[in-house]
Amino acid sequence: MRTGTRTETGESKDDCDELIQLGKVLDDALPTLGGEITGHFLAERLLRIRNRSGEVVAFRPNRAQRAFEERRGRTNIVLKSRQMGISTWVAGRFFLKTITQPGTLTLQVAHTQEAAEGIFRIVHRFLDGLPESLRHGALRTSKASSRQIVFPALDSTYRVETGGDANAGRGLTIHNLHCSEVARWPGDANETLQGLRAAMTPQAELVLESTPNGAEGCFWEEWNHADESGMVRHFFPWWWEDAYKAECVPAESLQDDERRLMERYGLSLEQIGFRRKIAAGFRGLAKQEYPEDASECFLSSGSCYFDVAALDARGKELTGPIATRLGGQLQIWFPPVAGRQYLVAVDTAGGGSEGDYSVAQVVEIHTGLQCAELQARFSPLELAEESARLAKEYNGAWLVVERNNHGSGVLAYLHGVSKYPRIYQQDGQDGWMTSVIHRPRMLGAMASALVETPGIFFSRRLLQECRSFVRHRNGKIGASTGAHDDCVMAMAMALCVRDEIRR
Repeated sequence: MRTGTRTETGESKDDCDELIQLGKVLDDALPTLGGEITGHFLAERLLRIRNRSGEVVAFRPNRAQRAFEERRGRTNIVLKSRQMGISTWVAGRFFLKTITQPGTLTLQVAHTQEAAEGIFRIVHRFLDGLPESLRHGALRTSKASSRQIVFPALDSTYRVETGGDANAGRGLTIHNLHCSEVARWPGDANETLQGLRAAMTPQAELVLESTPNGAEGCFWEEWNHADESGMVRHFFPWWWEDAYKAECVPAESLQDDERRLMERYGLSLEQIGFRRKIAAGFRGLAKQEYPEDASECFLSSGSCYFDVAALDARGKELTGPIATRLGGQLQIWFPPVAGRQYLVAVDTAGGGSEGDYSVAQVVEIHTGLQCAELQARFSPLELAEESARLAKEYNGAWLVVERNNHGSGVLAYLHGVSKYPRIYQQDGQDGWMTSVIHRPRMLGAMASALVETPGIFFSRRLLQECRSFVRHRNGKIGASTGAHDDCVMAMAMALCVRDEIRR
């Protein structure tokens, strides 16, 4: 950096001006830098980190860090194995934004105080590694504690807090938000995250990153609904870290799953040796601590009610829908075919912005094939109109509405407003009653179909809900804490009613 005239407070005006100019082109590839991205150029020349050997060295991006940058959006969610360097890179990127863009507030939120302090030591190392002329000039700090670094010449601040603080971010205006190990935040992580989001500016950059921790909770929900929220998903399995190798295993000892991994991802015998070592040490938690698949790594907190192997096998076979509507809320795999009969099973909810979804499953009666799925937070009237529209489209399908709770209102709208004529009746009454008698039969039909005819299911949302549908310690069966089961219950109802119609 150049050193020019100093202001009354001692900062170099030329250095400040140059930093600000760099901040304007941080994500641009400049000819003056040989076509290199400005941020990458600055990271490799200004940032210093401590490597695995304990040495403080110049930052050089690894495979995962480079891949993250190539796909990075304004909002991102990262599912990763241990020690991939993502936290370090995000801290570095946000540090560069903080020292080159005036008026920036960067907030980093970790799951524990110890973790927050550990991440902030990395940030302090970035600061300590800067040229002395910057540290005592344009980037002189007025405060550099274990929780906050303030750069008065730029009016920028880098702060760190913990996810256990329900008031984290309150009263702030956040430009960069890095949430680390979200799956392990204590308390009501979703409430904390929503409070942080409310403090973000419209163009703020967001990164949620975590190793997996069960098929439930805030991070699980954010990962599963990333398409709806517009977040960019990033998944980094353990073999992306070059250090994860062990003693070479004999080629003749390879198991089928090991051969498949080697063929699909180009793994070496040393990496398979590491995998065996991890499997022996972590046993049932190996898939979680060193993930290989973005679905299987979310282990159920209780005993999963459905066959996990069948779920995971089917999940790997799924392809996307051929069409979507209503902003992705309605997914279609098979359009209606003339002469075929269908039913639309509707699991109702209240329609608020929080809480459960309303779900409609479209199933062909003869084969049980899942043709379409609607998942949305609709009012009873909206749900009635969309369900009737869907049933009409599918050859005037049977409309099966759960009449528990809000279902009575939906049925009333179907009669009074939508005027839909083909409403399924159970024991002479409109709709389906999910009772303590019918529920086990519904779930049993669903469990059997997943094992016997898994090819009839096409919804990733449905299979994700099945993964978090567990036997709780109190003996009850249902969704894990923080998870949903609306797609599951709508499909279970569809299969049960299908059996009755076919009799």
